[in-house]
Amino acid sequence: MPHQHQTVGGGPKKVLYTLQTVARMGVGKAAKALTARNTCKACAYGMGGQAGGMTNELGEFPSVCNKSVQAQSTDIQPAIPHAIFAHPLADLKELTGREMEHLGRLGDPVYKPAGADRYSVVSWDWALDHAAARLLATTPDRTFFYSSGRSSNEAGFIFQLLARAFGTNNVNNCSYYCHQATSEGLATTIGKGTATVELADLKGADLIFVIGANPSSNHPRFIHMLKACRDRGGQVIVINPAREPGLVKFAVPKSPSSMLKGGDEIASDYLQPRIGSDVALMTGIARAVIEKGHADQHFVAAHTRGFEAFRASVLAQSWESIEEKTCISRARIEEIADRYGEAENAVFAWGMGMTHHVHGVENVEMIANLALLRGMVGKRFAGLLPLRGHSNVQGIGTIGVKPVVAEDVFAAMERAFGLTLSRTKGLDTMACLAAAHRGEMDAAVIMGGNLYGASPDTNWAGEALDRIGFKLFLTTTLNLGHVHGHDGSESLILPVTARDEEWEPTTQESMFNFVRLSDGGIDRLANVRPESVILCDLAERILPPGQLDFRVFKTHSKVREAIAEIVPGMEALADIDVAKREFHIRNRVLHEPSFGGAEGKASFVTVKLPEPVSAPDGRTSLTLATIRSEGQFNTIVYEDADSYRKSAPRWSVLLNAEDMAALGVAEGDAVNLASARGKMTGLKAIAFDIPRGSALAYYPEANVLVGTEIDPRSKTPAFKSVPVWIEH
Repeated sequence: MPHQHQTVGGGPKKVLYTLQTVARMGVGKAAKALTARNTCKACAYGMGGQAGGMTNELGEFPSVCNKSVQAQSTDIQPAIPHAIFAHPLADLKELTGREMEHLGRLGDPVYKPAGADRYSVVSWDWALDHAAARLLATTPDRTFFYSSGRSSNEAGFIFQLLARAFGTNNVNNCSYYCHQATSEGLATTIGKGTATVELADLKGADLIFVIGANPSSNHPRFIHMLKACRDRGGQVIVINPAREPGLVKFAVPKSPSSMLKGGDEIASDYLQPRIGSDVALMTGIARAVIEKGHADQHFVAAHTRGFEAFRASVLAQSWESIEEKTCISRARIEEIADRYGEAENAVFAWGMGMTHHVHGVENVEMIANLALLRGMVGKRFAGLLPLRGHSNVQGIGTIGVKPVVAEDVFAAMERAFGLTLSRTKGLDTMACLAAAHRGEMDAAVIMGGNLYGASPDTNWAGEALDRIGFKLFLTTTLNLGHVHGHDGSESLILPVTARDEEWEPTTQESMFNFVRLSDGGIDRLANVRPESVILCDLAERILPPGQLDFRVFKTHSKVREAIAEIVPGMEALADIDVAKREFHIRNRVLHEPSFGGAEGKASFVTVKLPEPVSAPDGRTSLTLATIRSEGQFNTIVYEDADSYRKSAPRWSVLLNAEDMAALGVAEGDAVNLASARGKMTGLKAIAFDIPRGSALAYYPEANVLVGTEIDPRSKTPAFKSVPVWIEH
């Protein structure tokens, strides 16, 4: 589709957009926010901290992107006028997600009684007393605690400790909607759950795979590394059903030559498998690697287990089956295998295009299998790189905001605080919502994020949330999750400081396992409080006297000392605020082949080829993947049109041109898209370069079509393999 190549990622338009956003913020405020020693609030790629707000982990300056600026623009807003809360929920529900986020910062606690139709402003003392009373009115097993990846390590640790001291292990986070499949799939193969590379390793890679991800929109600073790889003569192989313009060509704003010539080629090769056929594709690549003699036999023999079973399973798959499932020829697959076979140092990077399936764990296992096949894990300049989303989502998991933590961590918490903690297995995020939908949850504490907007089956999610008698939110801004799912229930929303407004320094962890220190200290709003302070004040009200004095944790250095004592690999956190020495978490970056399995070996995992999804009742089925736009971060929408995809509006569906012709749909037509769960009406049909039988629509709006089916191992919903059909 030639028109796709007319769109270039990055470039002057992005520079102008950034400048315009800075102008709206005010140059002085923007400069203060962007240059202060605080970690970037957007993705977990890595920027900011003690080296400076616009400096990455390698000390490179300037390291900034429009996502960074967008995140700051939200936090710099003035407080929401109290007059807004005179409007009933029905009025606020008419707003789009973007309009909700742009109402301003939440500046005061607000409360909505059960059955009432609007919020009103309340005092802090009343809010905390009432929250405590409502939590104490139920039993801990009928509560859950959920955190996004925005919060600090300090707040996250207090959050999970409070929940467990209260008596529940129903502690979970947004990774169950993004990269939990990565953690599970890496655990079974290499025995570790995070990236094996550091940022510096990307500078020595001569091949980078980008699988099921669109970093031109979601991790723009990663594009710099892809361009640098190409500049060195290396290769970038993109595997993605959609041919994303920003991954084909990107004008890197920090590179004058790239800007002047209208952009650089990013992908040296681009494979577009059918949605959900990634296991089949990687099986084909693995088969070709083995058949062509590219496997590293010495590495396999010395450092892995299970190769013979894996080899047999791969060779048992016929090329005809692989070609039919992927819609990619054997010749093209063998070409990619040859390129991989010639590489000295390969990095595999992937996103939620891999994890948002009922076989998401298997997708990740196959990526790890491919890396192990050529010894591309456990050495410098090569390895595995899950592209994490929110800026501290990995750190939140590291310090224990999850339903199941290792026994040694449980025991260490008990020793450190003199507690006896329950070992009852906690519920994951979807399980908590399912319990709520059954009427088995009386209260929830939700720290950051937009649980309503992030959940599948929008109608079901709203019902589940409204069946929770009392919900306590800690947030910087309002979003749709604060007005949907509250009609009959009681809700209290507390305003919190942004990262650069924290009263004390905080820490965050990048996707490269690198822990950074943020100074905080900027004063913007008079009546907001740090999450740590709120949680400590709540703990004082709900825990038995003398059990554990949470007031000490208002001093963040005390929290870090506790984390350093309790969480393996985090020992250097204890004095980070004194030494100002940021660090990689111990035993995570793998520059030597020392794995977490028996005898320090990794394991090949035999993976079955999943069956394709299909619509019921013999309908002409399309497979939908939900996507994010260029002007979006997680559920937060900054711009209503997607500048990288033909200015597609939020309410649109992207289709293959041949499918459109067969369905009698013309470009720009209004169409209805339906699934077994819901329907979207009046979507603008847009032709896009995707395989036949595919459809793309924007998240979170398209969540109304997504079912509650989950990957049985990671408990992650299948946001990217949904059977849908066009209704005329």
